[in-house]
Amino acid sequence: MTRGVNRVAVVVAGEVSPFELGVACEVFGTDRTADGIEGWDFAVCSPGGKVVASWSSFTLGGLAPLSVAREADLVIIPTCAPRSEPPPVEVLDVVAEAHDRDALVAGFCAGVFTLGYAGLLDDRRCTVHWFYEQQFRRTFPRAKVDPSALYAEDDGVLTSAGTVAAVDLCLHLVRKTRGVAAATALARRMVTAPHRTGGQAQFVAAPVPEDVSDDAVVAEVLEWIERRLDQPITVAELAQRSGLGERTFLRRFAAATGSTPHRWLTERRLDRAQHLLETTGLGVDDIAVACGYGSAAALRHQFARLRGTSPSQYRTTFARADS
Repeated sequence: MTRGVNRVAVVVAGEVSPFELGVACEVFGTDRTADGIEGWDFAVCSPGGKVVASWSSFTLGGLAPLSVAREADLVIIPTCAPRSEPPPVEVLDVVAEAHDRDALVAGFCAGVFTLGYAGLLDDRRCTVHWFYEQQFRRTFPRAKVDPSALYAEDDGVLTSAGTVAAVDLCLHLVRKTRGVAAATALARRMVTAPHRTGGQAQFVAAPVPEDVSDDAVVAEVLEWIERRLDQPITVAELAQRSGLGERTFLRRFAAATGSTPHRWLTERRLDRAQHLLETTGLGVDDIAVACGYGSAAALRHQFARLRGTSPSQYRTTFARADS
């Protein structure tokens, strides 16, 4: 949860997706000190620092050599063509060595194939864009693929689905290494949702609104929940509030959010707990009550289960000096 990440390297070869490269540059390579976000030592690397082509008919120059990536705390692999064969051996070596030295390694969309070719996905949970799922399974039969997840993490190896899911994975990494306040501030600056959990679905079979605000009923329920995170809330109560039957409400909620009410509520309560731990001096007992938990023990249990640490350790790592 709290391993230090100060040096970030994106490794490119072949033909790179400009969007996914841009996501990494926007999140980790842009100066955000004006927003109160501690920056990263950032570089885009290629074998020999050589020019790399993009899918959009322009080239990338001025790249750093792979030796820079060998010192990074986080190594990111965006989509690079082709998927049907491994990237250069030196790229695979950098990726494998990064994990061996306990750096984080992340693959965006089809960049997940590079992680597979490097041997990092054997017997590990991962995800990949649904469009590439069958090819991915044939190529890496030992990978534990979750075909619906937006992003996944297993032992420091992180994978994301489609290109927009790379944004979600990057914000997850910011939350993991800089805290929820930093991730929320960055999401606000990027005008995107501050927290979509990795377990949310890549897509749903039924027609769904593109944004939760397109379903006014669900949007109103979510706003109502936000004002009552400290209170007990049941699905029956939410359905009644929406004016729908429970089954219809659950279907509409899943279509609009990609989540269940229970999972969404749990994540929002933990978000609030993280914010209070970062910005206030409240004790864990008081924070538990403010977030709708009956006891500090209940909060600690959920924190350990879903955040991989304790509230006190989280506060030690991320609390502001003036809190």
